[in-house]
Amino acid sequence: MALVKGIAHLGIAVRDLDKALVFYRDALGLPIMKTADLREQGVRAALLRLGDSGIELLEPRAGSALERFLERRGEGLHHLALESEDIAGALAQLREKEAPLIDQEPRRGLNGLVAFVHPSALHGVLVEMEQPEHED
Repeated sequence: MALVKGIAHLGIAVRDLDKALVFYRDALGLPIMKTADLREQGVRAALLRLGDSGIELLEPRAGSALERFLERRGEGLHHLALESEDIAGALAQLREKEAPLIDQEPRRGLNGLVAFVHPSALHGVLVEMEQPEHED
């Protein structure tokens, strides 16, 4: 079985989620799949459907890692999320290959279980492994 199934979404850091939605939702016509205030992660987020994947808009809370990211790099691409059917198994395989992980165990994200792989493992790209919740 492959480690990843496909691209789950692209994470985009924005200063103001409501203003960003004016373009992504209203101008582009992308439907909102979910929104949430993920206080433990220090972000307000919206997931918009784009074909078989999505765009996740992330607005930082004060003092969050995303706020520091925006201060250093400005708005734009934050991470690439790769879908996995078995996130615990994917993390085990990555640990076996000695890939540096930010999250050793999966945690709750906007659309299911997530874990981040350090950008040094992927040539400067922050990668989020995601095991989405499937609505039956």
